[in-house]
Amino acid sequence: MNYQKLDAALTVALKDIPESEQPSLAVFIHTEPVSDPAVTTVLENLGISGVSRGKDAFTATLSPNAIYQLSDQPWVKYLKLSQKLRLVNRKTGIAGLVI
Repeated sequence: MNYQKLDAALTVALKDIPESEQPSLAVFIHTEPVSDPAVTTVLENLGISGVSRGKDAFTATLSPNAIYQLSDQPWVKYLKLSQKLRLVNRKTGIAGLVI
Protein backbone atom coordinates (compact mmCIF):
# COMPACT_ATOMS: atom_id res chain seq x y z
CA MET A 1 0.00 0.00 0.00
CA ASN A 2 1.39 3.36 -1.00
CA TYR A 3 -0.28 5.86 1.34
CA GLN A 4 1.48 8.76 -0.42
CA LYS A 5 -0.92 8.28 -3.33
CA LEU A 6 -4.06 8.50 -1.15
CA ASP A 7 -5.76 11.68 -0.02
CA ALA A 8 -6.46 12.08 3.70
CA ALA A 9 -10.19 11.38 3.43
CA LEU A 10 -9.57 8.11 1.59
CA THR A 11 -6.98 7.01 4.13
CA VAL A 12 -9.47 7.59 6.97
CA ALA A 13 -12.26 5.81 5.07
CA LEU A 14 -10.04 2.77 4.50
CA LYS A 15 -9.33 2.53 8.23
CA ASP A 16 -13.08 2.57 8.95
CA ILE A 17 -13.94 -0.21 6.49
CA PRO A 18 -12.75 -3.76 7.07
CA GLU A 19 -10.50 -5.13 4.31
CA SER A 20 -12.90 -6.51 1.79
CA GLU A 21 -13.60 -7.39 -1.82
CA GLN A 22 -16.96 -5.57 -1.64
CA PRO A 23 -16.91 -2.33 -3.71
CA SER A 24 -17.88 0.36 -1.22
CA LEU A 25 -15.80 3.49 -1.82
CA ALA A 26 -16.35 5.95 -4.67
CA VAL A 27 -12.96 7.23 -5.79
CA PHE A 28 -11.28 9.38 -8.40
CA ILE A 29 -8.29 7.65 -9.97
CA HIS A 30 -5.59 9.78 -11.60
CA THR A 31 -3.02 7.95 -13.71
CA GLU A 32 -0.38 8.54 -16.31
CA PRO A 33 -2.14 8.72 -19.70
CA VAL A 34 -3.17 5.17 -20.59
CA SER A 35 -1.13 3.82 -23.49
CA ASP A 36 -0.25 0.26 -22.46
CA PRO A 37 -2.83 -2.49 -23.06
CA ALA A 38 -1.71 -4.12 -19.78
CA VAL A 39 -2.78 -0.98 -17.88
CA THR A 40 -6.15 -1.06 -19.64
CA THR A 41 -6.58 -4.70 -18.63
CA VAL A 42 -5.74 -4.01 -14.96
CA LEU A 43 -8.22 -1.12 -14.79
CA GLU A 44 -10.99 -3.04 -16.53
CA ASN A 45 -10.42 -6.11 -14.33
CA LEU A 46 -10.98 -3.89 -11.28
CA GLY A 47 -14.34 -2.83 -12.72
CA ILE A 48 -13.33 0.58 -14.01
CA SER A 49 -15.25 1.48 -17.17
CA GLY A 50 -14.50 3.99 -19.88
CA VAL A 51 -10.81 3.13 -20.13
CA SER A 52 -9.35 4.35 -23.41
CA ARG A 53 -5.98 5.30 -24.83
CA GLY A 54 -4.72 8.66 -23.56
CA LYS A 55 -7.26 8.98 -20.76
CA ASP A 56 -5.81 9.73 -17.30
CA ALA A 57 -8.74 10.23 -14.92
CA PHE A 58 -11.41 7.73 -13.92
CA THR A 59 -14.16 7.34 -11.35
CA ALA A 60 -15.22 4.05 -9.86
CA THR A 61 -16.68 2.40 -6.79
CA LEU A 62 -13.92 0.13 -5.52
CA SER A 63 -13.23 -2.30 -2.72
CA PRO A 64 -10.47 -1.56 -0.21
CA ASN A 65 -8.43 -4.39 -1.77
CA ALA A 66 -8.71 -2.82 -5.24
CA ILE A 67 -7.56 0.51 -3.81
CA TYR A 68 -4.56 -1.20 -2.19
CA GLN A 69 -3.68 -2.81 -5.53
CA LEU A 70 -3.98 0.44 -7.47
CA SER A 71 -1.91 2.43 -4.99
CA ASP A 72 1.04 0.10 -5.67
CA GLN A 73 0.96 0.61 -9.45
CA PRO A 74 3.73 2.91 -10.75
CA TRP A 75 1.40 4.48 -13.34
CA VAL A 76 -1.15 5.61 -10.70
CA LYS A 77 -0.51 9.21 -9.61
CA TYR A 78 -3.09 9.48 -6.82
CA LEU A 79 -6.46 8.29 -5.55
CA LYS A 80 -9.03 10.60 -4.03
CA LEU A 81 -12.25 9.81 -2.17
CA SER A 82 -15.36 11.15 -3.88
CA GLN A 83 -17.60 13.00 -1.47
CA LYS A 84 -21.19 14.13 -1.86
CA LEU A 85 -21.55 17.86 -2.25
CA ARG A 86 -24.32 19.86 -0.66
CA LEU A 87 -25.54 23.39 -1.10
CA VAL A 88 -24.68 25.79 1.69
CA ASN A 89 -27.01 28.65 2.67
CA ARG A 90 -29.32 28.13 -0.27
CA LYS A 91 -31.92 30.88 -0.37
CA THR A 92 -34.96 30.85 -2.59
CA GLY A 93 -36.86 33.73 -4.05
CA ILE A 94 -35.80 37.20 -5.12
CA ALA A 95 -35.63 38.50 -1.53
CA GLY A 96 -32.62 36.29 -0.89
CA LEU A 97 -30.50 37.79 -3.68
CA VAL A 98 -27.61 40.03 -2.75
CA ILE A 99 -26.50 42.50 -5.42
